[in-house]
Amino acid sequence: MDAQTACDALHRGLCLELQYDGFGRTVEVHAVGLTHDGHEMLSVWQVRGGSESNERQGWKNMRLDEILFSRVTDEKSEAPRQGYKRGNKAFATIICQI
Repeated sequence: MDAQTACDALHRGLCLELQYDGFGRTVEVHAVGLTHDGHEMLSVWQVRGGSESNERQGWKNMRLDEILFSRVTDEKSEAPRQGYKRGNKAFATIICQI
């Protein structure tokens, strides 16, 4: 997956459907950027789907190079979700954000 697809979903106010850590997930993109280690990452609110932690909903950070499949859906995003703060400190550089 590339950062442009994630930013497109964010700007259009649509959810992303993706495959991450072996689970299908539907997420709302809140920010896309580079970590301090130079990895592209998403900050998302997971609407539904699986996860290794069994937290099917909530805040997640996901590395773009670990996303196996993604597509922008027609489902409207409800972003920004409660608890979102601009300028996430997990990012060294922010590419796009709400």
